[in-house]
Amino acid sequence: MLTLTGYANRLSVIAGDTIQFHVAKASAEVLTAEVVRVDCADPNPAIGGIRYTSTALDVHELGPACAQHVPIGSYASLGSAGLLENHERFTLCLLLQPRLRSANTQVICSNRDESAQGFQLEQLSNGQLALRMSSTGQDHLLSLEAPLHLGSWYRVLLSVDGPAQRAALIATDLRSSYKQERELCTNTRLRLGSKAQLSLASASAHKPLDCFNGRIEDPWLLARILDGEQTRELADAAADPDCIAAWDFSQAMHSQRVVDIGPFKDHGELFNTPTRAVRGSQWNGKEQCFRHAPRHYAAIHFHQDDLDDCRWPATHAVQIPLDFASDAYALLLKTGTFSENIPFFVVPPKGQARSKIAVLVSTYTYTVYGNHARPEWFADPAWRESYIDQVQSWGAYPHNPGEHQDFGLSTYNSHPDGSGIGLVSWRRPMLNLRMGYLTYPYPEIRASGLRHYPADSHLLMWLKHHKLDFDLVTDEELHREGLDRLRPYQTLITGSHPEYHSEAMLDALQNYRDQGGKLIYLGGNGFYWKIALDPAREGIIEVRRAEGGIRAWAAEPGEYFHQFDSEYGGLWRRNARPPQQLVGVGFTAQGNFVGSYYRIRKEARADPLVSWILEGIDEEIIGLEGFSGHGAAGFELDRADERLGTPARAVVIASSEKHPADAPWVLVPEEQLTHITTLPGKSHQELIRADMTYFDCPGGGAVFSVGSITFCGSLPSGDFNNPCSRLLLNVVRRFTSS
Repeated sequence: MLTLTGYANRLSVIAGDTIQFHVAKASAEVLTAEVVRVDCADPNPAIGGIRYTSTALDVHELGPACAQHVPIGSYASLGSAGLLENHERFTLCLLLQPRLRSANTQVICSNRDESAQGFQLEQLSNGQLALRMSSTGQDHLLSLEAPLHLGSWYRVLLSVDGPAQRAALIATDLRSSYKQERELCTNTRLRLGSKAQLSLASASAHKPLDCFNGRIEDPWLLARILDGEQTRELADAAADPDCIAAWDFSQAMHSQRVVDIGPFKDHGELFNTPTRAVRGSQWNGKEQCFRHAPRHYAAIHFHQDDLDDCRWPATHAVQIPLDFASDAYALLLKTGTFSENIPFFVVPPKGQARSKIAVLVSTYTYTVYGNHARPEWFADPAWRESYIDQVQSWGAYPHNPGEHQDFGLSTYNSHPDGSGIGLVSWRRPMLNLRMGYLTYPYPEIRASGLRHYPADSHLLMWLKHHKLDFDLVTDEELHREGLDRLRPYQTLITGSHPEYHSEAMLDALQNYRDQGGKLIYLGGNGFYWKIALDPAREGIIEVRRAEGGIRAWAAEPGEYFHQFDSEYGGLWRRNARPPQQLVGVGFTAQGNFVGSYYRIRKEARADPLVSWILEGIDEEIIGLEGFSGHGAAGFELDRADERLGTPARAVVIASSEKHPADAPWVLVPEEQLTHITTLPGKSHQELIRADMTYFDCPGGGAVFSVGSITFCGSLPSGDFNNPCSRLLLNVVRRFTSS
């Protein structure tokens, strides 16, 4: 754990409301806290380094900041406490698919209390299935001989006959019918009931402990003894007269509720949001959507590193005045030699715009990338050493998710069992959402090496330099309030990477554009992935990396539908809404974090539809410098494509070219047919470009797009006096002049 860290209960706060912070401190030194206005989140000395301004806001201490632990790992509590306390004879059955061989014991099911009374099903470090029992002070361990095969489904049966002084453990491979069986006979009466609540995937029903990695399906309990053959022939455990409980994971998949379909309705609860709507033991490939065959998806995938909320107590609160300026802020914490900053954004009340310009802050994208541990951190010691050296020399944010994985990783990482992380939350410290966080080292090649939150501060700096008043709107307000939140603004500007969006967000943006709003898209790889939000809890986001797309991992076949909203996930392009339909350009190519330039097209200067954008710009080549990749067109590029929805009236003003050969560029998979052919029928090289594009809309709206993730990094070059800056200034002034 870090000596000092924390998180906010939300990433944005509406003026007039209160935001709370959850701070953990392992130091005995006095803690100070103040709210600062973020002027520059880029630590690069060439831009002036990290800068902030103190505010007069009071920070109210709600309680002491103490050392905390992170309750990481998903699990379930089943039924009421003492469920088996009065049952000396019972049979427990569940279906099991182990996914990870671990050096640690993984608990599958337990009812052991604080005195260790009860039983515990375990997967041992060697992969064997074992039963650990404690009865009236005597301990027993019963293990099967052969290890369980990873990825295979097993029917696991535990029968306990207390008066007969025996217990049996059976595991049957559902594919081969191969069965392992062990029996234990004792010299005393077995009493395995306890006052504890039954837990699944954890040794405790109240905290994650020795968590299991894999899938579990259909646990049930009967108050009588069954052998393996009787269990296989049992048609419906819930209807059996001796049923204690039978939990059906195919119900209420959008929730954290576990439904007991037995006679007593002794339901359960999930913790840390394990993955639902996944293939179970019955899945045969005939249905791809869990709504059509829910019993084919009656499993839950548990992971030892799932985390949806650190659950730390709130330690500080800040009341934001109604007239407080909308901007980027941070809670700045200090104790002894340690410091921490927790960014947040202040937005005005709905319908009370204070400027003509709104900037859309991509807080959902920030969360999806939260704690992205980059592969270079683990694979390349030289890269890691260079990173640490640059952090120290620049005074940048000192912590990296690759080194501190205490708080869960991002959806660009995988769980220990190799499955992709698809569920994330902002209720945890996100180390890359910090002032001064560096994504890439090597400043001589990649300038500041920033992405997401620190990179987007370049745009806010540019607006302030040119004295352009603005309000902030975050993804959260856009999703919850829709068009009503945007309607008062003449112009909406995105940051460098607005990648993740819900349907409600896209609807709001399209309606804003079509009803007269001016939309400026200043990024690349935007409007790309579809997300779903937890319907009951704020701040929990789901991603299913379905067919196609640049992906850090691939969703397993048959698991392309979100558990939260039951809709098909993946690319918006595969959901009938390619980015080109909204902003004229869409993701086409990716390379290393190195930038190139744009070449202005001659015909654009003569076209009255766009010639005003180029006023005062005599250069043919623009964007040769920048604090992101040393160029305005780099890393991830978007291009126009009428086939995908770019309006026929759209004008490409400039296109990038000559992207550095030492940064290997790849066409996005959804544009490739083979290694030499593409869907548009053009060469790979022709499709690797950023298109700066403009079009107007019949309702009076208009769209200007740059098609590059590194464009905003060029704005501060030359003290904000450069062709990219002047060009954008032309657009913003025209869009806000009416």
